[in-house]
Amino acid sequence: LQPALEGERRFLPQLRDFLLVYNRMTELCFRRCVSDLNHRLLTRREELCLDRCAGKLVRSNHRLVTAYVALMPAVVQRRAAEYRAQEGPAAPAAPAPPDASPDASPPAPAAAAGGGASAGPSGAST
Repeated sequence: LQPALEGERRFLPQLRDFLLVYNRMTELCFRRCVSDLNHRLLTRREELCLDRCAGKLVRSNHRLVTAYVALMPAVVQRRAAEYRAQEGPAAPAAPAPPDASPDASPPAPAAAAGGGASAGPSGAST
């Protein structure tokens, strides 16, 4: 029973987002296309306008979602790299190799890795 509730909790925000988009689309197309409320049925012109309006919005929404899905992995990777970069200086033992002796000069491995900007020419950190 518990896994079913977890699935519903994850599904509800997606359903809410879908319904918000649907309601906005309906309202926008109705305001744009329906001009006469004196008749029970839509005119042919109103029907065509609504079909075109809804189709255009569905196609544009589909293109946006496709672009979002394509870009999302790159955004996640960039954020993960930024997070690792922020966490890197907080852990001073991580960059040093495990077999390095305390007498070894630290600027040499950093320069080889391309990270020698923080050490001056004398090997002292700023």
